[in-house]
Amino acid sequence: MKKMRLTFVVAMLAVAVSASAQLNFGVKGGMTMSNFYGDELTDKNMKIGFNVGLLADFEISYNSAVQTGLFFLTKGSRYHGSFAGVSGEVTVNPMYLQVPVHFAYKIAVTPGTRVVLHAGPYAAYGVGGKSTGKVSIADKSVESKGVDVFGDNGFKPFDAGLGLGVGAELGSFLVDLGWDMGLVNIARSDNASIKNQSAYLSIGFKF
Repeated sequence: MKKMRLTFVVAMLAVAVSASAQLNFGVKGGMTMSNFYGDELTDKNMKIGFNVGLLADFEISYNSAVQTGLFFLTKGSRYHGSFAGVSGEVTVNPMYLQVPVHFAYKIAVTPGTRVVLHAGPYAAYGVGGKSTGKVSIADKSVESKGVDVFGDNGFKPFDAGLGLGVGAELGSFLVDLGWDMGLVNIARSDNASIKNQSAYLSIGFKF
């Protein structure tokens, strides 16, 4: 009898949580500013890219939610250097499908306006992208063709890490500023360490 009562109470609590929860979908997109980091990386520069995708916001209560979605975004970096009269610049432009799972805490500022603090892990998989370069030798410029970023001599496609951000909900409109730090070494060589990091500024709309 006690087990039946406990099961009934748990079931009622689950129903109450499900009834109070609200699932919202939307779209979001904007600009990314990406770079690599690692112990052996030098002369790396920020690269401008973009992000776009579908979002899902599962509000557990008015103040808390689990946020996820599926996003298409660019990461990568730019390198520039010179040696013995030869100078060059390489742009690495990997493209990923990324799924974040963030816990969000929402603070009401005015009716219909909330500040959103969120953080959590992400997983991503590379779906394409090219590396392009330009080398100058004796005032002559030689431009290389695009090389597959995730080819045999490129990067591992799987990436994962942690992200955090702060945003605002203005009714159905969203503004979000965040940062992702990769924790997976995407270099194929065991002797190298290359990881992704990127910041983003996005706007969106919840249906």
